[in-house]
Amino acid sequence: MRRSLSTLSGLARLAAFIPLAAVALAATATAQTTLPAAPEASTGRIVKTMGTAQRYMAAAANPLAAAAGRDILRKGGSAVDAAIAIQFVLNLVEPQSSGIGGGAFMVHWDEEKKSVSTLDGRETAPQAARPNRFLGPDGKPMKFVDAVVGGRSVGVPGTLKLLEAAHQRWGKLPWPELLAPAIKLAEDGFTISPRLNGLLGLEKNLGKEPLAAAYFYEADGKPKAVGTVLQNPAFAATLRKIAAVGADAFYSGEIAEDIVATVTGHAANPGDMTLADLKAYEVEEREPVCGQYRVWRICGMGPPSSGAIAIQQMLGVLETRDIARMGPGAEAAHWFSEAGRLAFADRGLYLADPAFLSVPVSGLIDRDYIRSRAMLVSPDRSMVTAKPGDPPNKRAMLLAPSDGVEHGTSHISVVDERGDAVAMTTTIEDGFGSRLMTRSGFLLNNELTDFSFVPEEDGKPVANRVEPGKRPRSSMSPTLVFDAFGRLYAVTGSPGGSQIIPYVAKTLVALLDWKMDPQRAVDFPNFGSRNGPTEIEAGTEAEGWKPALEAKGHQVRLVDLNSGIQAIVKTPEGYLGGADGRREGVAIGD
Repeated sequence: MRRSLSTLSGLARLAAFIPLAAVALAATATAQTTLPAAPEASTGRIVKTMGTAQRYMAAAANPLAAAAGRDILRKGGSAVDAAIAIQFVLNLVEPQSSGIGGGAFMVHWDEEKKSVSTLDGRETAPQAARPNRFLGPDGKPMKFVDAVVGGRSVGVPGTLKLLEAAHQRWGKLPWPELLAPAIKLAEDGFTISPRLNGLLGLEKNLGKEPLAAAYFYEADGKPKAVGTVLQNPAFAATLRKIAAVGADAFYSGEIAEDIVATVTGHAANPGDMTLADLKAYEVEEREPVCGQYRVWRICGMGPPSSGAIAIQQMLGVLETRDIARMGPGAEAAHWFSEAGRLAFADRGLYLADPAFLSVPVSGLIDRDYIRSRAMLVSPDRSMVTAKPGDPPNKRAMLLAPSDGVEHGTSHISVVDERGDAVAMTTTIEDGFGSRLMTRSGFLLNNELTDFSFVPEEDGKPVANRVEPGKRPRSSMSPTLVFDAFGRLYAVTGSPGGSQIIPYVAKTLVALLDWKMDPQRAVDFPNFGSRNGPTEIEAGTEAEGWKPALEAKGHQVRLVDLNSGIQAIVKTPEGYLGGADGRREGVAIGD
């Protein structure tokens, strides 16, 4: 199924009581390319206690956002209502990661109908975009930062239309009520968090853009300090228009004109978005990608996301081994990394916007196909680099593999009192997106750099090349887990660019095989391979696995793996929640 969906400071005081203990600042698919750096830098770890609740729960990357979601749930709002309120607040308090200037994927569970639905609010390329968009005059790919900063990288935003479409189907409270928390915060102000301050200090380009510089930095160029009250009256005015009119206020009229002027008016790197591009944007409903893992059923987002397919493939390989018996350690990390290599090899060749490419989804998650891929894994030796497979139901294609550069993002997990659930991963791509701030008070994405910069290799087109109206491939992996009786068990997802896939897969293995509680599962060291080196999270217990992995031929790199996983697990007593200690989020409920 694929169809368009037409879009017909109390919180600040509350946040003071939510503990943020011990805040301490502190591969692509081919072997020929270099693995991208982490999309957002580490700003230290926060020691957290697992959240518990009996009736409902919201987990998000910032306490103010999670509190807004919980307040909506307290008023009888749906999981979708809470996710909407959370997203608008995140636009303010975590502007580096997501907002209405970006895109999102939503996976929804309807408890009464026992059905999973997925909505695609991914950004699209303007109609003027061409495959050579990110090639320089010499025909070589631009440097990533040169492509990102400015209007060239900005895709047509989809988040707001996704939120409106979801509300029209599953909302319970009036639309304006869902924007009220963010409007109040924008007007009254909120305090700059340690993470936002730390990332502003590391950022090299945001301060060069006048509107962003005036908002985030002091006159001397230093980032505004932790605890500084930040107000955004322009964003408040934008939200009031959206509250009154709906998404149309964003996709036409003054806000749309502001977006286009910001994109096309950049002096050094202008884009080519038009008002017609904004007006034409549509949310797409996609078929969920669901598969079995042992006794569990796991559902996620289909193409243009590669997340659910890659996770299904990884878990299918792991299902051939007794990962529970292995427990956390070098042996499990070997199998997990090899499974990642195989999944990322297929991802690089076969995954792209399904409107532009026939993606063999059923073949890629076929259990017999995955078992045949698992047979390529040696228990004693790493394959180092995997090649794509030959899945069933594949149409004849003459394609070249593409790279895996993706960045940014935030994740929201919610379960409401009726048992409905939302897993939504949302992004403006790189940290602070294109670095362009509109006069309407929000940052714009750089999502078009999720396309492959090189449009063809050896005369073969790359599946994820830039094309007009196309949605770039993503690794965002909003995920729902169901038990053997079809009951909702877990809601999870993570930011992290292409590393999202191993982050979420690790969390699922930790929850389902190693029986960790959700807080321990999300905080557990990250590891895996994107069909390049085996990446192990530096400064964690996983460093101890390095000699054993190297003895099997792994090329091990100790690196920052800065996930932001939010996980909610349903139990007979209620809900348990984990919010990644690598970021500032919380999981809270009643």
